[in-house]
Amino acid sequence: MRQVSVIGLLAAALIAGGGGVSGRTAPFTRADLRWLGRVTFGVDSQIVGSYRKLGREKFLDAQLHPPKDDPGGLHAAIAALTISQKGADARVFEIRQENQRINALGSDEEKQKARMALNQAANLAVYETARRHLMRAIDSPWQLREEMTWFWMNHFSVFSGKGNVRYTLADYEEQAVRPHALGKFRDLVLATATSPAMLEYLDNAQSAANRINENYARELMELHTLGVSGGPSGSRYTQQDVQELARVLTGLGLAATPQPLKLGPQLAPLYVRQGLFEFNPSRHDRNTKTVLGEKIAGKGMDEVETAVTLLCRQPATARFISAKLATYFVADDPPPALVDRMARTFEKTDGDIAAVLRVMFLDKEFLAALADDAGGHRERATKFKDPMTFVVSSVRLAYEDKALTNYHPLVGWLQQLGEPLYGRVTPDGYPLGEAAWTSSGQMVRRFEIARAIGSGNAGLFNNEDNSPGTAAGFPMLTSRFYYDAIEPSLGPRTRAALGKSNSQQEWNTVLLASPDWMER
Repeated sequence: MRQVSVIGLLAAALIAGGGGVSGRTAPFTRADLRWLGRVTFGVDSQIVGSYRKLGREKFLDAQLHPPKDDPGGLHAAIAALTISQKGADARVFEIRQENQRINALGSDEEKQKARMALNQAANLAVYETARRHLMRAIDSPWQLREEMTWFWMNHFSVFSGKGNVRYTLADYEEQAVRPHALGKFRDLVLATATSPAMLEYLDNAQSAANRINENYARELMELHTLGVSGGPSGSRYTQQDVQELARVLTGLGLAATPQPLKLGPQLAPLYVRQGLFEFNPSRHDRNTKTVLGEKIAGKGMDEVETAVTLLCRQPATARFISAKLATYFVADDPPPALVDRMARTFEKTDGDIAAVLRVMFLDKEFLAALADDAGGHRERATKFKDPMTFVVSSVRLAYEDKALTNYHPLVGWLQQLGEPLYGRVTPDGYPLGEAAWTSSGQMVRRFEIARAIGSGNAGLFNNEDNSPGTAAGFPMLTSRFYYDAIEPSLGPRTRAALGKSNSQQEWNTVLLASPDWMER
């Protein structure tokens, strides 16, 4: 169940920002449906209602500048999760103590039992992080922030199965990524660079002046900011730049104990501690470095901020990030002119993500493509849903009026479709193009998921232990909202197939499994 009135929230945000509300109810077109399919994880009646009330630009401006907190009911549900009760530092220190206790146990049977309990707690932390992510994707009225949180979590991907990342994952998403999802790109990069999850995942926590690990420095340049050297972004950094950046990053790591590190009078002023994150100047290379032709004096933690700012202000970074955003939201092969306009905005605004998105979503060429299939824009007008968007958009449409009580089915579906949250082993994130998600096996699984959702047998209203919960029945997708907003966009084959359905459940399945529904 959507927790609050979307129209009321969006209107309040606009009034607070001086935007006002026109009160006009405009006609809803196929282009509107497609545009909303890009800005949100999927339409429902409240999103469409607010869009028709506010108009495109005001709706977008409200989405680009959401309030900090989740609305009441969603906020309360998230606050009740175990991961909301304590921070990553407390969790990791407790785990370290528990491991010491287990190692001191007398029998192998006791050790095995204790380790199983520890493993279950870790699995719960990862599951609850995924549940929180899905709750917001499905229920939050601030859909664009949740889409951008998914996008950046994929861009700055970490794998929950490595080391203690499973215990720091919840804080990584909540404190490093989501607060900056629509803010300045430099702040986002700096937040991830000082997050325990990233520092452990890409091995920088082990990097020191006398044993430098280049792994994170390389990915920071290649995957997070500049793009592949010599690639389409125009980046031209060298192996020497990677090595110099790795020297800048030495000393960034994780605290070993709850107590601050004790250092001598020369190094103590350079020590930085925030929760589990620690900058240890005794592990840092304090000599001068040269990155991208710029000399960076050995000043400790300030070097990291200087280097991140340098990387984020490169034209290659503006092009690389703009192209990736356009690939996710617009088309697998986005128009070069659109990417150029986005990149210029990125540079002009010092990496203002909201400003870049506004240029992209209101671009005349993009809007024309959405509005006109017959005018030669068909290829650019479509964007195949990745598994996350397919699953979330289907549930948003099917169960708008019912509150989910069990998120295990959704987590399982994403696993089966090859895009589990926090499950990408390599740091490059999941592919954004259609080719990765259109195999015959993928289509069979999507049909099975569509049938589970459409028939009401998905287990989404069971209890968390998967015991039977309140019977919710199957969704009634043949609603007035469907005929007003979705039916006009369907092709003749989908309409014909729907017309042959023998029951509401079958009709639901055909719609959710149709080629039209697979596209945003």
